[in-house]
Amino acid sequence: MATPEPPNPDSAEPTPHVSNATDNSLRTRLNHIIFGWESPGGKLFDVCLIWAICISVLVLMLESVEWIVRDYEPWLRTAEWTFTLLFTAEYLTRIYCAERRWAYVKSFYGIVDLLSILPSYLAFFIPGANNLLIIRLLRVLRVFRILKLARYLSEANLLMRTMLLARRKIFVFFSSVLVLSVIFGSLMYMVEGPAHGFTSIPKSIYWTIVTITTVGYGDIVPQTILGQVISAAAMLTGYSIIAVPTGILTAELAQEMQRDRHRRHCPGCKRSGHEADAAHCKHCGTELPAPKP
Repeated sequence: MATPEPPNPDSAEPTPHVSNATDNSLRTRLNHIIFGWESPGGKLFDVCLIWAICISVLVLMLESVEWIVRDYEPWLRTAEWTFTLLFTAEYLTRIYCAERRWAYVKSFYGIVDLLSILPSYLAFFIPGANNLLIIRLLRVLRVFRILKLARYLSEANLLMRTMLLARRKIFVFFSSVLVLSVIFGSLMYMVEGPAHGFTSIPKSIYWTIVTITTVGYGDIVPQTILGQVISAAAMLTGYSIIAVPTGILTAELAQEMQRDRHRRHCPGCKRSGHEADAAHCKHCGTELPAPKP
């Protein structure tokens, strides 16, 4: 007996009645291929779609290279419009065969599918709008369902919850870094001045942020001894604060993982404290329910 096709995530509204049986059959087959991912046809369609998306994004990036545009512009334009027309036909076909058409149009993937083709048409009225086609890369997120990586969404949700819980601490940390950057930038403006490239306090603050986060770009370099001392202090400060956000997130992550373990209760003995990947209760051996994503 064939395994039933799982419900489509992009649409769940009942398919409107279609009087023509052949058309209804075609629409059903297209739905299984385009929205499904368990059947061989669905997998092949998604893999080909991802390859097409990646190649179209590569074409877009090549269009930003001057010598490539100069020598191969007609080929690049042809490729860009070929992909645009293919994606347009695919988007219209998705609307045609979706079980819940409006639900698909309003869904995350529906909006991304639309935005991935609109810039090409907007380029007729707004020059350079086709550069927004880079949003097509978001469509590659469908690889999660092809490679059956949906089970990792619970881990992604755990990290997201951790970042939300630590948002106040992270905000305080970045505020402190900003204050230090303003202080160091103001000092460098006073010590070095416009003669050495520090033409304003905002530009000096830019230099400080670049110095704290990396080791500077070399476009502005302190020349005086005192300026070099302040620069060294800024670099050491940058190295010393690298571990702060890491420690904040690590501590929150450990606490959230502990809370996750306490959310899993054994249906037999009612005890908690089970690991996320545990299949049976460590106390009584009862099978545990799957963890919620």
